[in-house]
Amino acid sequence: MSFETVNYKLQDRAAIITMNRPDALNALSLQLTKDLGESIRKAISDEARAVVLTGAGRAFCSGGDLREMQTMWKREGRIEAFLEEPLKVLHDVILLIREMPIPFVAAVNGVCAGAGTNFALACDIVFAAENATFNEAFVRIGLSPDCGGSFFLSRAIGEKLAAEIFMTGETLTAEKALQIGMINRIVSTESLMEEATQMAKKLALAPTGSIGRIKKMLNASFSNDLQTQLDLEHQCQIESGKSNDFKEGVQAFFEKRQPNFTGT
Repeated sequence: MSFETVNYKLQDRAAIITMNRPDALNALSLQLTKDLGESIRKAISDEARAVVLTGAGRAFCSGGDLREMQTMWKREGRIEAFLEEPLKVLHDVILLIREMPIPFVAAVNGVCAGAGTNFALACDIVFAAENATFNEAFVRIGLSPDCGGSFFLSRAIGEKLAAEIFMTGETLTAEKALQIGMINRIVSTESLMEEATQMAKKLALAPTGSIGRIKKMLNASFSNDLQTQLDLEHQCQIESGKSNDFKEGVQAFFEKRQPNFTGT
């Protein structure tokens, strides 16, 4: 299967999904959004155990496609037309990233703006090249955030810093993003894909059923009270305890060898 605006390949159970509209700095057109969703679903059908998300050319993703928004506005006669179905499709992809029970690694190269920043934040782990920049630029054009930004950023860096970044539209260097806890790691531009892919392959060899339950618990942790979260931990640990990977992990511990996890 091929996609119009996404490159997809599978390496050692890790799916590498590359947004491929470099001339538009990988701006999120409706077609790119649909291709992202379909490529993630392909990763599921291919039984991928980790995903790398990145962008071709000089950008990870520059946010929503304002040219397409303007075209739709003229065609529909309503400026908000782009913010209806296309935005819902975008949000469906964000939910897919968060609910898919395998790890996502964002490899952020160059420009990462608006919805692009929030796509990166939706991933479980974020690697950034030295030349990466991040911003929540919505306020610069009179918009409010989308794609989960108001959910992810405040949880990553705290409410006050998030408010400042959203309200000013300030651009952050990779170094600043690392300093405030927005990303996991800065790597050289040349080694970005190698290191992000290595991380994905490492996670693909992990007990991915356990990782899926970790994602589930982290997603719930900010809205649950302590008792509810303890109950969820109890439920997830029982599920993990019934898995083949738990049995293999314990056996490997006693046999003093590396476990061979299968994700089951």
